[in-house]
Amino acid sequence: MTITNEILVPVVVLVAWSLVQWLWMLATRLPAIKASGMTLDATIPNGEQMASLPSKARWKADNYNHLMEQPTVFYALAISMALLGLGEGLNETLAWAYVGLRIVHSLFQSLFNKIELRFMLFALSNVPLFWLTINTLTSLS
Repeated sequence: MTITNEILVPVVVLVAWSLVQWLWMLATRLPAIKASGMTLDATIPNGEQMASLPSKARWKADNYNHLMEQPTVFYALAISMALLGLGEGLNETLAWAYVGLRIVHSLFQSLFNKIELRFMLFALSNVPLFWLTINTLTSLS
């Protein structure tokens, strides 16, 4: 078994994108908090206080949270594939497709947030993730 590094590049790119999204969230959320005159209060239930901010400020935070959810499956899968020697060729292409679709999803949610189209992008991003999973499972059997 040979470790293949190729699939790790899209992993690092998605991590980098998540950090960009975090910076974007801060760059919009902090001014929105200041403009609203909000006093941060740890006794208010999680998310309730931020819900009073303008939607365009919340979209970036919502997307950052989404990048901390489902992509964790991608990270585990891609790292497993690299260790199993399955991280090149079609699997690398599928990993890039997943990352590209997640970035497009992020941009769409952060800028426009039309839920029907955003969901379509999310659903479409699952296609390469399922395909990668099937490729890994079939190589293990």
